[in-house]
Amino acid sequence: MKNVERVYRMSFASVYPHYVQKAEKKGRTKAEVDQIVHWLTGYDAKALALIIAKKIDLEHFFADAPAFNPHASKISGMICGYRIEDIEDPLLKKVRYLDKLIDELAKGKAMEKILRA
Repeated sequence: MKNVERVYRMSFASVYPHYVQKAEKKGRTKAEVDQIVHWLTGYDAKALALIIAKKIDLEHFFADAPAFNPHASKISGMICGYRIEDIEDPLLKKVRYLDKLIDELAKGKAMEKILRA
């Protein structure tokens, strides 16, 4: 994968508005995006606000996640032209997990299915 380092250095604050916009464009909510982020990483609303304010990069966003969900490994399929199961880089896989969950939200999937309940 090219430009992996560039992805790591992107701030969560720079991608988060795109996640929210993608969801809202399809009739979903910021609260649902936040619920997905919380489920995947364990960050609560206060911690998320701090991460956005401090412009924490994606590498540290995922490395410092308080409770990365063990069920994340159930997330599979294609995202950005890559099959998630085939991504070897652990950090890039986590980034793509989040991308995939937001994609599922925007496609109208039920929250229980998105959160692999």
